[in-house]
Amino acid sequence: MASEPRELDAEDGVHAADKAGQGVVTAFGRSLKTLRLRAGMDREELGRRLGYSASTIASFEQGRRITPPRAIDDSDRELGADGLLIEWKDLVEQAQYPPFFQGMAKLEKQAIELLSYSKLLVSGLLQTEEYMRATLAMRRPLLDQDTIDQRVTARLARQVIFDRHPAPLLSFVMDEAVLRQRYGGRDVQRGQLEHLLLMGQRRNVELQVVPLDCEDNAGLNGPFTVVTRKDGKKFLYVETTNVSSLETDPEQAALAAARYGIIRSQALTPRESLAFIEKLLGEL
Repeated sequence: MASEPRELDAEDGVHAADKAGQGVVTAFGRSLKTLRLRAGMDREELGRRLGYSASTIASFEQGRRITPPRAIDDSDRELGADGLLIEWKDLVEQAQYPPFFQGMAKLEKQAIELLSYSKLLVSGLLQTEEYMRATLAMRRPLLDQDTIDQRVTARLARQVIFDRHPAPLLSFVMDEAVLRQRYGGRDVQRGQLEHLLLMGQRRNVELQVVPLDCEDNAGLNGPFTVVTRKDGKKFLYVETTNVSSLETDPEQAALAAARYGIIRSQALTPRESLAFIEKLLGEL
């Protein structure tokens, strides 16, 4: 029997993420503080050993900032925690994401192939930090600065997929309008286009553009991502204004993969697409 897709209202998901994720982050912070005090170390000293300011250590302990995985490892070692803090690492990492994206974040780590079609924004995996901050700042209702910082950190952490070994096959198709949007201003747009050119030169990455004058587009239903796991099973992730879902029905995932193939055939080739992006850069 096919599994039902998991759906969540996007706005409710944001609030649920804030509450559920914050609980994990706060509990970890308390553990970090307890172990620091047990070791007889002040925040300045721990910060010096980890490469952070005392105020940042305070933010970790008070649950105002998510502690990066490396800082968790280093804290465990410096405080002689014997793995107690490391046990929190997966939970703290998952707490970075809204509930409706946690499954997708886990799948990205297991992916041998990822196919992403974008119509509104550059895929999060390809975004520069400046582009992330500019687009997150446009969200309504407004996001507070701590939430923006948390989501930027989480999105940047996902980009380790490009350096993973063995390297997954990553394909991104985006509409020309995505590239022409000047979110954050000319400098942010230029930096984003330059970043796309660099990413498009990686051997395991293919970037393609659907030009505005294209007379056929099989992607009118909206953006989507298809992930193939190591065991060969495919998953479909769709995120829209009102609903986000991770579809586990193999038939729906297969149909989406087929649709993606059609979109790729209608887009410019990877070589043509990089030349097109260079042309857009020259127009700025």
